[in-house]
Amino acid sequence: MLNSIKIGNFIMNRRKGLGLTQQQLADKLNVSFQAISKWENGSTYPSIEILKDLATVLEVSADEILSGSERDVEGLSYSKAGIDITYTDTIKKEMSKHLETDDKRVLNRLGAFASLYDINFPNIKNPVLVLKSEEPGSKQKLAMEYGYTESICHDMINHLVNDIAVMGAKPLAVLDTIVCGNAEKDTIKSLVKGVSDACKENECSLVGGETSIQPLVVDYGVYVLTSSIAGIVEKSKVIDGQAIKEGDVVLAIASNGLHTNGYSLVRLLMDKMPQIKLDKIDGLTFIEQIMKPHTPYYKALKGLFEKDIIHGMAHITGGGIEGNLCRVIPDGLCAGIDLSKLRVLPIFKYIRNSGNISDDEMLRTFNCGVGFNIVVSYKDKDMVMKHIGKYYDCYEIGTIKKGDRKIVFENKLNWL
Repeated sequence: MLNSIKIGNFIMNRRKGLGLTQQQLADKLNVSFQAISKWENGSTYPSIEILKDLATVLEVSADEILSGSERDVEGLSYSKAGIDITYTDTIKKEMSKHLETDDKRVLNRLGAFASLYDINFPNIKNPVLVLKSEEPGSKQKLAMEYGYTESICHDMINHLVNDIAVMGAKPLAVLDTIVCGNAEKDTIKSLVKGVSDACKENECSLVGGETSIQPLVVDYGVYVLTSSIAGIVEKSKVIDGQAIKEGDVVLAIASNGLHTNGYSLVRLLMDKMPQIKLDKIDGLTFIEQIMKPHTPYYKALKGLFEKDIIHGMAHITGGGIEGNLCRVIPDGLCAGIDLSKLRVLPIFKYIRNSGNISDDEMLRTFNCGVGFNIVVSYKDKDMVMKHIGKYYDCYEIGTIKKGDRKIVFENKLNWL
């Protein structure tokens, strides 16, 4: 419990010790002197927004202000190591509103040692949990640099949900982790809000997580994100590729750009050609194009899960079509992919031409315009394309045939 009188006396004594008047302190903080007076008489205390600046001016830690006492100068303390517990606890309390949910299965809230989630599903005879962890890769470095803090959270959650949707799973609950060198209130708040909003858009709940401040491990201003998800599917409804057979059709669902893969190569390109950052591609700058959030596919797919017509699915991430579709192709079968049918997005054409990158490298590194594959029977393809087409561009790119190689590329990518 914060003691406003004790806090006020501490602020007043520190101010006087530094030879500052109330007005001088107010000027340094860009607040009114009445605000300073109210803090010092204990009628209120500094908000979380002003606390860091106040601590800097008074040459103390935020933890010392909130506790109302100065730590032993000679002794070591957690705050001297870079972590103000009282300050970070206050930030965590502000996170709670972003964890509010109408999901009755979430049985507790922020503050518990772990999250409780009710997995009783009367309509599912043999429930199977589908578990996955994900992080947004080196794209998050660019996100922090160019102000896409909330957007990168959508990247992470959309990628995460897509990875379990390939098995026909419904997303349930997400736990996130934020590792940082220092706790900047606005950044933490933005990250938690981004994750929470992305979860809601994917029809699941952010139920808890961890914010780990590691000043001697991670540089100040650096944030490393990761999340884990639990989904659920009826055991008899798991989609794992076993139903794929000769004569099936491979469909592509369009991506909106790079999603979350290939950014190490893109950053290398930007280092060598910094002028490309503001180049316009299809009406947007290069930065705007590469920072589009990862496309979420669950809402487009879920209406097909109960129809028992999907034989296999693949989320096209690092490794491209070949490195991901192969995971669901049964032994003895081969997916013949006609590269000339891929609707390559302008951003990939720009990257290829700017970096003089080979087609093989483009296909291994990027999705090249295909964010998701669905394998269905020939008779069901039109219905599936029509359904997915309500959300995203969906079209045929290949067929399943007998063969020893899981994936065979035919023809060439169309770069015109």
